Amino acid sequence: MHLLSHALVAVPATATEPGSGGLTSIGTPALWGATIAVVAGLFIFDFIATRNPHDVSMKEAAGWSAFYIALPLLFGVFVLTQFGSQIGVEYYTGYIVEKSLSVDNLFVFILILSAFAVPRHLQQRALLWGILGALILRGVFIAIGAVAIAQLDFAFLIFGAILIFTAVHLLLEELKGEKKEIHVSELRVVKLVRKVTKVSDDYEGTKFRVTRDGVKYLTPFALVVIVLLFTDVVFAVDSVPAVYGITGDPYLVFATNAFALLGLRALYFLLEGALSKLVHLSYGLSFILAFIGVKLLLHWAHNIWPGVPEIPTLASLFVIIGALAVVTVTSLLSHKRARVAEEDLPAEDVRQATDVERDRT
Repeated sequence: MHLLSHALVAVPATATEPGSGGLTSIGTPALWGATIAVVAGLFIFDFIATRNPHDVSMKEAAGWSAFYIALPLLFGVFVLTQFGSQIGVEYYTGYIVEKSLSVDNLFVFILILSAFAVPRHLQQRALLWGILGALILRGVFIAIGAVAIAQLDFAFLIFGAILIFTAVHLLLEELKGEKKEIHVSELRVVKLVRKVTKVSDDYEGTKFRVTRDGVKYLTPFALVVIVLLFTDVVFAVDSVPAVYGITGDPYLVFATNAFALLGLRALYFLLEGALSKLVHLSYGLSFILAFIGVKLLLHWAHNIWPGVPEIPTLASLFVIIGALAVVTVTSLLSHKRARVAEEDLPAEDVRQATDVERDRT
């Protein structure tokens, strides 16, 4: 983390708005140091709090979720008062984008934990390792992105293309309506790990390795963590370019990613049941990614042809919030209609309708 902050602070700065050909950062060494210290401290606290695995109650999840939402919102007030409204809007917009993407990531986390039949009392510890890995990987991607933006005139063209490709892929997957499931034995990373080392059949708490009859085995818990880490790489590919489409400040990119990830563990248990109701979320995220991708392409084009219009960050904030609000409302209405329809169906038809809805989620 220290090397990351040093590298980003040292990046030449000439502009704040993404796509303007350079980077301006509010991240002084002191601010970087304080932010990384807070993030590291919260992770250490989380690891201490979960040292004795337990089933997370709804009350506990709600409390921690409220804390991890209040923290970045309060930090946004600090950014607004210290650096002005433009930087503040960039921060809040970037945070909303990252938080919405992290909610979508929870769908995949649920599938992974279910596929590996992770005991519920071990799930929060597995998630914590996955989130820590995600933050480290995104830190690497943020540093690479900062250097690319500073050195390559067409960096935002690449970022925009990545986001548009991801948006189209996400939309096509959703339109297919295929059942989303994970088969452990078919995962490439699982096959690779099993070729390298033996894996035991039973969970041994949060242990990564066990020794039986003089033979060392990797535990299923360790295998789950490895799969989560590899999944984090895929998430970072669209997450980091997305927030770089909102702000060209690598410090804000890191801060929004860190705050979005910190509360993911508690949010998982809070939204575990509610996620099945957000049946249109993928459509909204596909639109948001495509919108930011177009925004990046326009910024890149504006640098070459000044007459090309740009999309202001404040307008982006309203579009993103509006998209999330629309898909949330339509999802809840769709879920409600499905429930009402079930009440009028025979028992067998109700079972089939439930299966269809579960397959979609």
